[in-house]
Order: sequence, then C-alpha cells, then structure tokens
Amino acid sequence: MELPRIRIGNHQFTRLILGNNPISGVSHYSHEVSAEMERYFTMENAKALLHRCEKAGINTFQGRADRWIFHLLREYWNEGGKMKFICQTASEMKNMDASMRLAAKQGAIALYHHGTETDNYWREGRIEEVREVMKFAKDLGILSGIGSHTPEVIEYIEENGWDVDFYMTSFYNVYKGTAGRRESSIVTGIVTEDCFDSGDRDRMCATIRKVAKPCLAFKILAAGRHCGSSADVRKAFKFAFEHIKDQDAVVVGMFPRGKDQVEENTAFTREYGSITTGEPS
Repeated sequence: MELPRIRIGNHQFTRLILGNNPISGVSHYSHEVSAEMERYFTMENAKALLHRCEKAGINTFQGRADRWIFHLLREYWNEGGKMKFICQTASEMKNMDASMRLAAKQGAIALYHHGTETDNYWREGRIEEVREVMKFAKDLGILSGIGSHTPEVIEYIEENGWDVDFYMTSFYNVYKGTAGRRESSIVTGIVTEDCFDSGDRDRMCATIRKVAKPCLAFKILAAGRHCGSSADVRKAFKFAFEHIKDQDAVVVGMFPRGKDQVEENTAFTREYGSITTGEPS
C-alpha cells in the first residue's frame, strides 16, 4: 500500500517526509543525544537512511542548505536515489540569495525560510523583510515557503497575502523562553534546553486548519519526547493527522539506531494519514 500524498504546485509529496535534524546532529534534547546522532550519521549511515525511506515509500527529504546536506544528497542521487528535496535556508550563510541559488542548483524543488530566523524577524518587527527575501525563491522557479514555531506569524503572513506556496509549522514553540535572538545549535555549537509546552500543539493545529495553504507540520514527536514506546509514537501520529488538513503533511526526523523507525512511522502514516478529516483537499 502506497503512502498517501498531497500536492503543492506541480509536485506530489508523501504525507510523511523525512526530516533533517538527526542527520545534522540536532536533537533538541541534550548535548549527549546530539553527539550520539553526530557519531551515528556517517555518510554511509545517512545514505542508508535515505535509501531505506525511499524503499518504504517516502518520496521527499527536508534538509538544510549547507555543504553536508548537499554532499549527502549528491552521493545518494548518484547511487540511484530518487527522493525530492525540500530545502531550509541556512541562517549562517551571509549571502542569502547566493545560498538559495546554490540550493536550487543542487536540486531543491522547494525552499523555505528557516523557522527560527523567521521568528527572530517577527520579534524584531522586521517580518516584512522575510517577504522580500523569499521573493528570490519564486524568481528561481521553485516552490517557496515560510517556516515558523509561532502561530501568529503564520496567521499574519496568510492574512497579508504573501506569495508563498506552503508553510513549515512546528507543533511546539521552542522559541518560547528565549531572550533576544535565537540561533540554531548548528550555528552556535550550543545545545539549549528547549521549551515543549503541550498547549503549543493545540494552538498551532488551530492555525494549520485555519490557513488555506498546505502546511508541513514538524516536531510532531516533540523531538523524541513522544517516543517512549510504539504506543506513544502511534498516539502522536494519530493526533497529528486528525488535527491537520487533508492537504498537509508531517516532517519527521529519524534516528534508527536499534529500532526500525522508518517501518513504524510509515505504518502509522498509512493507518492515519489516509483518513479524511473533512477539511479541504
């Protein structure tokens, strides 16, 4: 049985998309777990995960616009891999236009503004600058999106008619509790204790169901906090698909050391992602 799919523009995406964070050593959990991810994900293990996901029916990978991810994908594609690439801007890149142009050249069919950086601009009262930045993705002829952990940001963009194709929407607002600008641990090298407030999930889901554009929901497993057992994972997938729209998908990072997370996650997507919510498709 194939995985259910959604359409954004001229592209079809499976409702389960492989996420980037574990492959890049970002756990949103602790220094120890991040270090374990970095040790595990050699080039060979990272490619093996991509091939495993493709074999299981997943057709899309979400990753950063950095050299490690570009190199990984080039080797994977050279070995016959076929998964599509949704690219997140890398906030450490000084020339964003050049970075986005490189991402498109490296095979990205969609590009979105990193959620942490989007939320920085929102806090600083500069959110309209993000609109100007992402116009360049449109000029490149690829899908354009905005990422955020903050429902109000998504609602503002939707209400003001930005010319974007999709949103990357976090179930949890890890930005909460941060004073000043927040940066990715990839940029700073510092793993902070993030906030995972259960109330955030309900709030973001309400926004996801309200906006017309497709949403790619991420952190549905609360960065591993809902992975204590298979029953916990099942519950999280069920909640996600019951609370997003039919034209939405989930983005899930996988760290398959000791457990076939790919098999489990695809099984739950087939079970719950095929059930209509009654929302527009």
